Amino acid sequence: MTGGGGAAPGRVRRRARAVVLDIEGTVGALSHVRDVLFPYARERLARHVARQRGTDAHTALLRDVGAFADAPDLDETGAVALLLAWSDGDVKAPPLKALQALIWAEGYADGTLEGHVFPEVPGALERWRRAGIACHVYSSGARSAQYDWFAHSGRGDLTGLLSGCFDLTNGGDKRRQDSYLRIADTLGVPAGDIVFLSDVGAELDAAVLAGWQGVGVRRGGDPRGATVAGHPTVGTLDEVLLTAAAPPRTPARPPRTPPARVPAARHDGTEHT
Repeated sequence: MTGGGGAAPGRVRRRARAVVLDIEGTVGALSHVRDVLFPYARERLARHVARQRGTDAHTALLRDVGAFADAPDLDETGAVALLLAWSDGDVKAPPLKALQALIWAEGYADGTLEGHVFPEVPGALERWRRAGIACHVYSSGARSAQYDWFAHSGRGDLTGLLSGCFDLTNGGDKRRQDSYLRIADTLGVPAGDIVFLSDVGAELDAAVLAGWQGVGVRRGGDPRGATVAGHPTVGTLDEVLLTAAAPPRTPARPPRTPPARVPAARHDGTEHT
């Protein structure tokens, strides 16, 4: 078993009420996002934006790109140029992520695309779900893209094993502590009862600062090495052994003190004082 310093990968045992998973590098291959999904969306981005001209979606896209870039008077040409630059730089920009999700959805729908999960992932999700541990996803990709990934996983539709998804909009920046505090509040689960699985040390650092239990994931052959510094690390989800944590106890109410008995009034017209 690994220690907090990120020793060689091994089994990690935790008690939890919820597990939150990163996607890229954790449940699916890094290369699938960078070599398949990103190029697919980039190639179709300008055409997709052009098809939206004259619609509310087109207006909203230009507005959102301009707001994120602090360029309120941006036109379509400028917006597309920024979106392409953000794509090339893997910028975690919500307008880009939302647009990528729309483009990918078309590819999933016509069978051109499918997601990717490692072989043990479906079994791990099912095992945790049976144990009463809610499984959630937290990724910079839009929630709709996350659901599409798991619906078209190449290993069946896995969305029924998920309790919810968080992205940059409803979760926030994955490297900020307050994002994890916000998610814990949304889940209604104490921070200490949530396990977060990720291949990125800065994300795990932020989660741990928020009181979560962080576990690093490093797949075989990862050029960054076999461990995530500062965190216990596993090589597959089968090495994460979770048991359900008991819900917090409701404090016992103190016994009720019966009200003091008030003496009845005397029949002679006087009262006790």
